[in-house]
Amino acid sequence: MTLRTGHTGLNVTDLDRSLAFYRDVLGFALLAEGKEDDRRFAFLGDGGDLPVLTLWQQADDGYDGSRAGLHHLAFTADSVDRVREYETALGAAGAEFAHEGLVAHREGSASGGIFFHDPDGTRLEISVPDGAEGAPAPHASAPTCGFF
Repeated sequence: MTLRTGHTGLNVTDLDRSLAFYRDVLGFALLAEGKEDDRRFAFLGDGGDLPVLTLWQQADDGYDGSRAGLHHLAFTADSVDRVREYETALGAAGAEFAHEGLVAHREGSASGGIFFHDPDGTRLEISVPDGAEGAPAPHASAPTCGFF
């Protein structure tokens, strides 16, 4: 048996704020949410019955990229136009971008996307496997998704 990624769980500081971001800006569907004592959580999906992303309100501080653990969470879009639509929605929501506009994964690459942070600072990417030909690469030889 080969393992595949199931869902990704993120610790968040404010579930309501994170729900608004992932549901209203990125378009994930709320599958379920709950509260037990001071513990709040939400399961988000992409139209099916299984969660893609789970949010757990149990963090005291925002994301710390200098610690071991999650580096970034990457989503794949079906076209460069769709990536640009997300970029517009994220800009309107006040998201912090790591690079200006669509960038290539490396110099000369057909793949690329946008790199940004969620409300707690978690690093996120929305990219496409092709269609980014000619987009600038922020780093000459290192993968763009590795250093932001």
